[in-house]
Amino acid sequence: MITIYHNPKCRKSRAGLEFLKSKGLTPEVIEYIREGITNDEIRELVNLLKIKPFELVRVQEDYYKENLKGKNISDEEWFGILSEYPRLIKRPIVVENGKAVLADPPLTIESLWI
Repeated sequence: MITIYHNPKCRKSRAGLEFLKSKGLTPEVIEYIREGITNDEIRELVNLLKIKPFELVRVQEDYYKENLKGKNISDEEWFGILSEYPRLIKRPIVVENGKAVLADPPLTIESLWI
């Protein structure tokens, strides 16, 4: 099963979903901004991506610039922040068979299959 953490309002996220469909795949679509996302789900994504929580943050978002930029925030605190403000999470994230990629650009999805 392939899963995409998706924001339908995001051009890059729509491109990732379209890429999957162009490969004949029907992914499980998780609209994490609308549906919400837990600390544990974010922790799992960070582990699968093999990154630090901050590397998942969209630093171009106004909320980040106005409230978080320049602050000393622990990894544990980032899980809570990203859960509370899921718009800050980079997208799309594609997960399959215990592997994950930030699918920007969409072609990076192919690294799941190598």
